[in-house]
Amino acid sequence: MHDIRAIRENPAAFDAALSRRGDAPMSSELLALDAERRAKITEAETAQSDQKKAAKEVGAAKAKGDEAEFERLRALVGQKKEDVANMQNEAKEIDAKLTDMLARIPNLPADDVPNGADEDDNVEVSTWGTPAEFGFDTLEHYEIKGVAKAMDFETAAKTSGARFVMLKGAVARIHRALAQFMIDKHVDENGLTEINTPVLVRDEAMYGTDKLPKFAEDSYQTTNGWWLISTSEIPLTYTAAGDVLDASKLPIRMTSHSLCFRSEAGSAGRDTSGMLRQHQFEKVEMVSITHPDESDAEQKRMLRCAEGILEALNIPYRTVILCTGDMGFGARRTFDIEAWLPGQNAYREISSVSTTGDFQARRMNARFKPADGGKPEFVHTLNGSGLAVGRCLIAVLENGQQEDGSVKLPEALAPYLGGKTTLTAAGDLA
Repeated sequence: MHDIRAIRENPAAFDAALSRRGDAPMSSELLALDAERRAKITEAETAQSDQKKAAKEVGAAKAKGDEAEFERLRALVGQKKEDVANMQNEAKEIDAKLTDMLARIPNLPADDVPNGADEDDNVEVSTWGTPAEFGFDTLEHYEIKGVAKAMDFETAAKTSGARFVMLKGAVARIHRALAQFMIDKHVDENGLTEINTPVLVRDEAMYGTDKLPKFAEDSYQTTNGWWLISTSEIPLTYTAAGDVLDASKLPIRMTSHSLCFRSEAGSAGRDTSGMLRQHQFEKVEMVSITHPDESDAEQKRMLRCAEGILEALNIPYRTVILCTGDMGFGARRTFDIEAWLPGQNAYREISSVSTTGDFQARRMNARFKPADGGKPEFVHTLNGSGLAVGRCLIAVLENGQQEDGSVKLPEALAPYLGGKTTLTAAGDLA
């Protein structure tokens, strides 16, 4: 959510930042509506003052026995009361319209975010690891012999439709092991607090974390009004809604492993093979709530937490900073981590680490009390995948595939797999 006062103070800068995201200037329309709202409030306040003045004169006229003046003033008070109510209602309607407009405008990019139209204009900032040289034609994850029977799309389609999968046996265990490994690493090494969140949330939580009204069609809603979360960023971030936090308690660092649900409304025809893009998936999420002065450093710290997972699993990756045209609606700056997938001969996104500044905090009124005792200020919120479990499974399977159809698994997973380090071509752990 944008601060209308900041737009008033520098409308040209607001429009220039919007234009970097490919959006048309909006300051003149917003400020015209804001001026109308403020004028209506002033008009209502003036009428209310007149009403109070006339109310005092009613008593004086009654005391004097001036019945005609008494009746005139009483009628005037009644009319002013009605006028005030009408003006206040009009001001509320204008305010609601202005708030709705502001809620649909994306966050403004940070100064260091590169300009660009789409993912082709993202900028690589680092790489780690070297993609292995295979002496055979590499396969995509669902084609590997030891994986194929355990990654059951047909049965999932029978029960749920397209873009679902049933994982079986050893592959299901590897998937579970990955999630456990990520959570343990984030808690034990990265200092995050584990939280098991609900996967159903109310409108307020969706709105406060910028998922409504913009992305209603990308989410699933139950018949009684709850929303299925697309990421545990939503309940984790919303824990600070309406709070005034003590500055000494910041940063608050959280992690959660949860089911996630996305309608993929805008991705028809994309990644239809395999389990790269599903309606239901699992993700380990990281969320930080910080002091504004610390948010840029916190984003870099979170990025290293996510990168560290891939390094521990020995998965080559690259990190890119998203350009203005590819950033998400609520992001001020986003780094994507892309894991190397030999089956596709390409890097594919496995994590996004974003800072929203105070964009979400304004929507959910999350503030902190400065150490010097000054006026409460809005916190900054950050979120990042640490990592998408299904996509990480894909990366592990494809990078570890062997010519005979088996998969060599990362040593880091052995403690979670009973010491086993191989998925055999028959689909067993060994």
